[in-house]
Amino acid sequence: MSARRLAILAEMGLVPVWRLRQKSTVVASEESDWIRLEREVPACTACALHKSRTRTVLGVGDRHAHWLLVGEAPGAEEDRLGEPFVGQAGRLLDNMLAAIGLARGENVYIANVLKCRPPGNRNPEPEEVARCSPFLERQVALIQPKIILAMGRFAAQTLLASDATIASLRGRVHRYAGVPLVVTYHPAYLLRNLPDKSKAWSDLLLARRTLNG
Repeated sequence: MSARRLAILAEMGLVPVWRLRQKSTVVASEESDWIRLEREVPACTACALHKSRTRTVLGVGDRHAHWLLVGEAPGAEEDRLGEPFVGQAGRLLDNMLAAIGLARGENVYIANVLKCRPPGNRNPEPEEVARCSPFLERQVALIQPKIILAMGRFAAQTLLASDATIASLRGRVHRYAGVPLVVTYHPAYLLRNLPDKSKAWSDLLLARRTLNG
């Protein structure tokens, strides 16, 4: 039943008003949770990365998206702009999404495991991942995605609590907090290893089938 119809019925005394207020209360609670997250991440000093960052990178996109894409950490351009997956890797990701009928910001949310850039784009350290992962956990809980695409080894290993290789994790559906999860390569890796683009395409198709099925 639409909100407008509920409002009309409520005015007529045919439906309890609390049903209307309940929805608005939930929406307000979600908004306040996002606001808190947007304040906490830039203020975070839980690990040493806060000393070298330019900007934190919380994420970008549709907060009620079915698709959640998770990378590992911001790079130099992401650190400068405060948005994940920009530059060449970002353009490749946008093309990958377009190939399956998706677009950045439209039913898609993009985030990273780490919200701050490791100096020199080095690999994330275990302590940094442990300190930052709760932010991603809160994002997943707020977005409630239908499918998660873990892009890159560190994203996959973090979300699955595994030290397995990308090769061994690809090609099947995993679960994170009850949400189906598919592992694929990071777009930056694909720029250096063009033959693996066909494998990434297979991963995208698997994710789409999983969501549609």
